[in-house]
Amino acid sequence: MSSFVQAYQWVNLRFLLQGFWLTIEVSLISITISFILGLILGTLRFSRIRYVSAIEGFVIDLIRNLPLLLIIFFTYFGLPQFGIRVSPFGAAVSALVIFESAMISEIVRGGLAAIDPGQMEGARSNGMSYMQAMVHVIIPQALTKMIPALLSQFVSLVKDTSLATIILLPELLYRAQIIYSQNSTYMIPMYLMISILYFAICFTLSQLAKRLARRLA
Repeated sequence: MSSFVQAYQWVNLRFLLQGFWLTIEVSLISITISFILGLILGTLRFSRIRYVSAIEGFVIDLIRNLPLLLIIFFTYFGLPQFGIRVSPFGAAVSALVIFESAMISEIVRGGLAAIDPGQMEGARSNGMSYMQAMVHVIIPQALTKMIPALLSQFVSLVKDTSLATIILLPELLYRAQIIYSQNSTYMIPMYLMISILYFAICFTLSQLAKRLARRLA
């Protein structure tokens, strides 16, 4: 019990919360950019533009079947070989965006494919262009169907930020490791606190998604 009291000293908690804030920051930036890119890529692939869709499909399938850790290694250690140097923060965000955009694009494509083709035909018969029909009719309906899958992907993204500890990004897990490396009895208290903090952000994200789903329904 004393190890818990000592581990949860304010100096340790403050150090840990700084890492938690960085985890939130990386997650929010990555989720926002990934969703926008994934929506665009998924829509383009669904539209089946000649050559473009085929090339895009190959690249997306390639990225989806690579380990995220490998992409993180490439952005941090590989890009400097081409003269592009990035910070651990930039490498983590870039890797997450690359990987998650590919995953989200497939969710978007599946959501769009689930919409009755008659919806497009009806929109076009009312004088809408293909793009107007997609933006005003098809995509809004598809988004409601995508919410559960998107939520699952966003939660996975939040948890995947812990992989960035391998490139020394001072996020939540990295800072916890620093704390319990000074005293091995702090390991269990730190892992318990990490679990609570990850649960807090993932549960909050799920509640926001449920409210959004009810409003869109």
